Amino acid sequence: MTKPPNAPLVGGVHAVIAALQADRPVYHVWRVAGATHNNSSLDKALAKRGLVSDVVDRAELDNWLPDIAHQGIAAEVAPPESIDERQLKRLIDKTGETSLVLVLDQVQDPHNLGACLRSAAAAGVDAVIAPRRRAVGLTATAVKVAAGAAHIVPFACVTNLARTLGTLQAAGYFAVGLDAEANTAIEMLDLTGRRIIMAGGEAGGLRRRSAECCDELGTIILEDAVESLNVSVAVGVTLFEARRQQRAKHLGARQVG
Repeated sequence: MTKPPNAPLVGGVHAVIAALQADRPVYHVWRVAGATHNNSSLDKALAKRGLVSDVVDRAELDNWLPDIAHQGIAAEVAPPESIDERQLKRLIDKTGETSLVLVLDQVQDPHNLGACLRSAAAAGVDAVIAPRRRAVGLTATAVKVAAGAAHIVPFACVTNLARTLGTLQAAGYFAVGLDAEANTAIEMLDLTGRRIIMAGGEAGGLRRRSAECCDELGTIILEDAVESLNVSVAVGVTLFEARRQQRAKHLGARQVG
């Protein structure tokens, strides 16, 4: 069997299930014979779509999806589409009290966007937001690097980033911007409620106007041997610090109760 020409592929059990459950066309699914999966969830999702999986050699999947932990399963899926401001508003209206939203201020490298989407999916982020201008969108490279996360986390392209931040803040979100020059370490900030984590682009970090829209600025303390972190790494560190704080607060509340 050979890979369909230019087919966008998603690899990994959870990513394939998410693609099957999403409102996107799924054209083909391949599984390595004998691979262990959550077969019940996968088979239910396949049956709901009226699809069956074909058997493929593991070496072939390795060739199709290099550097991606495909777990012996892949799917050919229609590329994800970004949502607009109106769809974002409807989504935000349904989020809970520990909602996380990631805002990327002019990130232009599709590899960085893909890596940010992967971290966002792993941290349970409700939406990733980026401006339409001077920022990369859901390109084929970004989707591939995201390894299925682009089908899991809604990605919103907005015309006016400051206005969108204001809308989120009016809905109860507190905006925390990542700034290497900030005086407060991220672990000293309260990241336990409805939070926006905002990171700047590769060239110069947060723009001044974007930083001014934030409620607080925080930094990641680095050892002297390293001057800065890649934006996708900084995003991952901060998102999981937020989730760590939320778990700790929840555990503390349970113990008190």
